[in-house]
Amino acid sequence: WKQYYKPMRVGQRLVIKPVWEDYEPRAADLVIDMDPGMAFGTGNHETTRLCLEMIEQSYRGGRALDIGTGSGILAIALAKLGAADVTAVDLDPVAVSAARQNVARNGLAKQVQVLQGDLAQDVEGPYAFVSANILADVVIRLAEPLKPLLKEGAHIVVSGIIKERRQDVIDAYLQAGYRSLRSAEEGEWVALLFGFSHG
Repeated sequence: WKQYYKPMRVGQRLVIKPVWEDYEPRAADLVIDMDPGMAFGTGNHETTRLCLEMIEQSYRGGRALDIGTGSGILAIALAKLGAADVTAVDLDPVAVSAARQNVARNGLAKQVQVLQGDLAQDVEGPYAFVSANILADVVIRLAEPLKPLLKEGAHIVVSGIIKERRQDVIDAYLQAGYRSLRSAEEGEWVALLFGFSHG
């Protein structure tokens, strides 16, 4: 599969570069060196690309949390976009190991902490930004437990959602008191951006 995994631009400035490929960056490029190993998240999947684009457009600073980090790609993107404190969580020890290696490979070990844990259970807020590229049912389950971890005005990007489930996720988050801000789709997949206020 390595021969098909080439450097790829996502959004305006993010470039996903496999570690075994050469790439000459442009002035404003933020290059993410990746070796996904056995973990999910090369940037080739629609949901990963949707999340990366939405993160680039909507991240405005502050502590960030990436739930179900896989290869660590979204957490690394957040750090490259200026997040000085990112928590990346995954239940799978293989993903945790791959994510830690990718974080180190990008020189971000001081900014990104990778934890093995179950969704948002083992982390301490407050966070200004959350990304979760998992599955619709899991994203829906996160709506309530995320709230105490969020700063006022926090943004949440969720994906891993097939189009048929878009409304289910939106309804769950509106019911939990979030504001629906944006949605983007590619192929069969949807990413959603929500805002949260404690008011």
